[in-house]
Amino acid sequence: MKKMIFLMVLLLVACAPRQDSQQEAQAATTVKMRFHCDGDTTLINELLMKGYKSGIHDANGLIEFYARQLLGTPYVAHTLEADEEILTINIHELDCLTFIETLYALTRATLNQRYSWRDYAANIENVRYRGGTMGDYSSRIHYISEWIIDNHMRGNLVEVTPDLPHADYLVKNIDYMTKNPGQYRQLKNDSAMVEKIRRYELRQHRFPYLKRSWLNNKDVKAALHSGDFISLVTKIDGLDVSHNGIVIVDEKGDPYLLDASMSGGKVMLESKPLFKYLERSKNNIGVRIFRMMP
Repeated sequence: MKKMIFLMVLLLVACAPRQDSQQEAQAATTVKMRFHCDGDTTLINELLMKGYKSGIHDANGLIEFYARQLLGTPYVAHTLEADEEILTINIHELDCLTFIETLYALTRATLNQRYSWRDYAANIENVRYRGGTMGDYSSRIHYISEWIIDNHMRGNLVEVTPDLPHADYLVKNIDYMTKNPGQYRQLKNDSAMVEKIRRYELRQHRFPYLKRSWLNNKDVKAALHSGDFISLVTKIDGLDVSHNGIVIVDEKGDPYLLDASMSGGKVMLESKPLFKYLERSKNNIGVRIFRMMP
């Protein structure tokens, strides 16, 4: 069995792909799981033990801590897609959404004083799926707007965007998936699943955002904290956000984006301050900010 070695910060982990990609595991969650490789559970346990030894007890501090542990992790898209919906555990390959899910799950387990990959897996299911329970493809929360509504109702996350200085609001239809089913493996040949997804899409949805022009404002920068979850609001029709990551505030008080970067090919701290970073894309018109609830 060929072994792939990934260097993540100072942690060297051998990762051998599983011959059976749909392994069942007895864990804090009872659903079937799919692992990327044999090293996933080992790495998760080691990360959780590092979090315990860090002595950090606040959510934002732990989110930043774990994000820095994952620096250099390869960016890989579509890791959740399979012929059937299954709880995917893959900490060796991350995209922008699985990155923030991973940070949530590691942090929640640590705050709950639980240090096993089984607890991590339960928290991944809890944050990824509507109501915290995995069903078919339509049970996965596909839009950030619904993700925050559902997770806020269950005490996981809170949006702080409305409390930021100069916050504004947008009204949009969030229905990109059913308008473009051919772009999704599970939708392009399944009209019944398209209709299921349509039930959960949001029509004339009003949500808060902070225009990118305000991101260099002194009061706004003072209101952002390292470890905040951040989503980049897009003007693309049918979508609410186009990218996710976390905020890192430097010693000068300037916020930066730490993300699983498609262009950079890995988890990385972007080199330009947030307001400068957003200038490179005409579609990014602002941001939304979320925090973990105690």
